[in-house]
Amino acid sequence: MARLENKVAIITGAASGFGEGMAKRFAEEGAKIVVADLNVKGAERVAREIGDAAVAVQTDVSQKSEIDEMVKTAMDAFGRIDIMVNNAGYTHRNGDLLQVSEETFDLITAVNMKAIYYATLAVVPIMEKQGGGSIITTASTAGLRPRPGLTWYNASKGWAISATKSMAVELAPKNVRVNCLCPVAGETGMLAQFMGEDTPELRAKFRASIPLGRLSTPLDIANAALWLASDEAAFITGVALEVDGGRCI
Repeated sequence: MARLENKVAIITGAASGFGEGMAKRFAEEGAKIVVADLNVKGAERVAREIGDAAVAVQTDVSQKSEIDEMVKTAMDAFGRIDIMVNNAGYTHRNGDLLQVSEETFDLITAVNMKAIYYATLAVVPIMEKQGGGSIITTASTAGLRPRPGLTWYNASKGWAISATKSMAVELAPKNVRVNCLCPVAGETGMLAQFMGEDTPELRAKFRASIPLGRLSTPLDIANAALWLASDEAAFITGVALEVDGGRCI
């Protein structure tokens, strides 16, 4: 169990949900982990549960200075960065696109879009000096098959997918691979926002739209991210990998 041995990964939004799943799964495969999250207590819990191979850092990914501090923490602790996972995300509640406030819209674009830009500026020069690296973004099925009610969130994830593909082409000569995951909604803190409210009836309706008959889990997403981060995917770049139980078919 050492597919990421001697590799260092930064994972944002790693205090819960998909990010926590990735942090723990990557650590199982030998990686050293920077657990980054705005929720510092949650990040510290995840790092503590992983052990000596992890450090926690409080990071607001919408702020360039905090992204830079996160990267400095990684370099100070482990001396290199091999994997950058842009997992932190934000959404508006499912509903009328005209009712989303400008403040909420700006936060969606800051967390789901601009944070990728900030992280790229910070880690690509380091990866290039090391001879390569892997950047992975948690996008969404919403960026591939948008549904009504989440328009501005959908748009931000479509942007993330396009950015992934464009970055992959431009960074390939530096041996920096860039991919993204497109999960269907899962058992995370954002589920109620995606559905508008969390009720057994809405969950049943949502599950019925997924051919494999269930929501995604953090382990589903973590296993997909693990493969993309590992040397097994050394020839994979520019991919938007659907982890969706068939939802996008």
